[in-house]
Amino acid sequence: MGEQQGNGVFLDAILALPFLLAIILYIGAALYSDRSRHLQKWPAHRYVLFILGVVCAGISVIGPLANEARIDFRAHMVGHLLLGMLAPLLLVLARPMTLLLRTLPVAAARKLSFFLRSSYVRVISHPITASVLNIGGLWVLYTTDLYHMMHEHLWIHVLVHLHVFLAGYLFMMAMIYVEPVAHRYSYLYRTIVFIFALAGHGILSKYLYASPPAGVPQAEAETGSMIMYYGGDVIDAIIIFLLCFHWYKATQPGNNTLSHEPS
Repeated sequence: MGEQQGNGVFLDAILALPFLLAIILYIGAALYSDRSRHLQKWPAHRYVLFILGVVCAGISVIGPLANEARIDFRAHMVGHLLLGMLAPLLLVLARPMTLLLRTLPVAAARKLSFFLRSSYVRVISHPITASVLNIGGLWVLYTTDLYHMMHEHLWIHVLVHLHVFLAGYLFMMAMIYVEPVAHRYSYLYRTIVFIFALAGHGILSKYLYASPPAGVPQAEAETGSMIMYYGGDVIDAIIIFLLCFHWYKATQPGNNTLSHEPS
């Protein structure tokens, strides 16, 4: 028993290395970019946001919460909120893409900018596409056998968690323009799409309350669906505030933001 526990701790430590490396690279890139006299210092609060975002993603897939999520639907939903909503929101607000463009050599930064303007990025970063990948992916996960398959096959488990995080990150980027976005959509358009995404998430949580995945105890399903519903509402409220705040700032006299927004 003690040997198995020791092996588990060792494995968690190994799995934590990519998350630790991400934090080190972000801090290193920010400090490196600060050495340029032509750029403003990277704000301290973005360090905090990035670290918190990585920690939220990390504890959702490594450690006690991740282990409990394999057998308890309630813990699974807490992990879902951390990995698919809170971590992506915090990371987007930390602006890693902006930092990368600041840090890369000019030639490499131009290539990255060219990629960000590509048709592929335009399609996947469209608010509707991002919403379908994010909310639609959750419907597929919880209304098919995929939920059970992810607990039976490691590679499916990894792919599902990777999709949940990346789809959540893409959704946040598509709704809140704090990073360089070549293909921009109006505040009104994004707000309408966001309302439908909210409805899709809320309806799913209510559906799971009454019709949980096979094998999930009803009591766990009810609590887990409430965690999904109310916990999601808290994070969605932050997104709504940010979206409305940016919209308000864009309407102020002398702000040229609206001139870049399609009608």
